[in-house]
Amino acid sequence: MSTVLDVPDMHCEMCVKRITDSLTKANLHFSVSLADKTVTIDGDAGAVSTAVTELDDLGFPATAK
Repeated sequence: MSTVLDVPDMHCEMCVKRITDSLTKANLHFSVSLADKTVTIDGDAGAVSTAVTELDDLGFPATAK
């Protein structure tokens, strides 16, 4: 199952790097699209919740599309 999260405050490659580093450390399977300002999480509701928490901690509030 994949869930797409809107991350409107993602603006540059440095944002992508910070998000990628954080979600990788959390052992999540994901992809990041700077062009769409989205993060797609592959996993269950627990994985999505973890991703939202990680993103929020980084200062990137995220909401499911």
